Amino acid sequence: MGSSAHELAAATPASRDKYIDLLRVASLGTVVLGHWLMAAVTVGDGGRAEVGNLLAVEPRLQLLTWALQIMPVFFFVGGFSHALSYRSLRRRSEGAPVYSVFLRARLQRLLRPTVVFIGVWGAGALALQLAGEGGGLLDVSLRLVAQPLWFIGIYLAMVAFTPPLLRLHERYGWGAFGGLVAAAASVDVLRFAFGVPYVEFLNFAFVWLAVHQLGFLRADGRLGRPYVLAGAGLAGAALLVAYGPYPLSMVGMPGEKISNMAPPTFALLCHGLWLVGAVELLREPAGRWLRRPRVWRTVVAANGVSMTAFLWHLTAMLGVYGVLLAAGARLPEPATGGWWAQVPLRIAAAMVVTGVLVAVFRRFERPSAGGKLKVSPEVSPKVSPDVSASGAGPAAAVGVALCLFGVLGLSMVGFGGLLEGRTAMLIAVRVTAPVAVAMTLVGWLLVERAGRGRPALHKYATQV
Repeated sequence: MGSSAHELAAATPASRDKYIDLLRVASLGTVVLGHWLMAAVTVGDGGRAEVGNLLAVEPRLQLLTWALQIMPVFFFVGGFSHALSYRSLRRRSEGAPVYSVFLRARLQRLLRPTVVFIGVWGAGALALQLAGEGGGLLDVSLRLVAQPLWFIGIYLAMVAFTPPLLRLHERYGWGAFGGLVAAAASVDVLRFAFGVPYVEFLNFAFVWLAVHQLGFLRADGRLGRPYVLAGAGLAGAALLVAYGPYPLSMVGMPGEKISNMAPPTFALLCHGLWLVGAVELLREPAGRWLRRPRVWRTVVAANGVSMTAFLWHLTAMLGVYGVLLAAGARLPEPATGGWWAQVPLRIAAAMVVTGVLVAVFRRFERPSAGGKLKVSPEVSPKVSPDVSASGAGPAAAVGVALCLFGVLGLSMVGFGGLLEGRTAMLIAVRVTAPVAVAMTLVGWLLVERAGRGRPALHKYATQV
């Protein structure tokens, strides 16, 4: 049995940065609430359910994405945590390779609930297709529930690139971050000024890795003055949107020719700088709030189920809409008074259903090392090298690459058409759902196998 939130909260060392834990929970929670709010389900003339976007119906609300598109904060938090974890392993390894152990430890709470989610939805979609069921909201659901997996794929890349980018950070500091920023800007110049094909996909790496690199700077206390970062990012994003080819919305919009999200643009990077600076400005008052025992216990409890809730929140929302449609309830036109009146009820119902799904699947989010979720220790003994780990690093790297392309592909093609070979374009390669699922499963098994040989090191990797 894992430790309770009360026990974990009580065991938290005074040196732990509780604000980072709050940011992790708050960023995922904001994404979940945003998805629930933006979903605009309507019934067409033919009785077919369609899912639109509130921001497309009411474009004036797109300015809200400058505060609510908070995913850069999650990647920033990831950079902070990954730096601490990898350095902890490196200190205790006495020169032994630690890459595979680091990958497995950091990805356990990410990949295990993700693989379960893919397995449950994949099996359900296959059973429905074999039974001849489909149409309406069901077809839309089979496509939409997989879309948040893009975040899992990007986060996998963040973890995989942590060791080399951390070395660059330790050597060049702000210069390493500046190099990624310059690379992201160059990609947009090549894309918009010279029309170079496919170059825009490089910014999936450069933009998100730059935000992740800010977490390294935060871990070293070198982030500087937050108001400078926030001001520069906000001014840069505003100028780029006002005078460049960039749209106002910081999330993807249906039918738009250019998206700030897919692939990421330099405007989104500026948005990330603004958000990181903004949340750092709130660090001191939030730190005082987190010193309250009840508040900290709530944050600890939420962190223990945050990934499970994120994976299943669209399932819950679409399930609520499905019940409403099955009951013959009238769905008002999005953004009307009647629609807004229903919002609190729909969100409350989605929260209840998400809570039930979390209760069912939360056990897959718990780390397996020692059977308990640990709180980072102040000191730990050295761990001797394990010669059995030779070759584990390359195997783990291959596993992460397969998982990355698998979950990204699945986020694009969805769970529909498993038997028809429905495809989606991933960068310049067409992928099908069965291939994407197979890549994810094989990759996960490689990561798990490669990191198992060194349990002592693994224990410390899961504690940060």
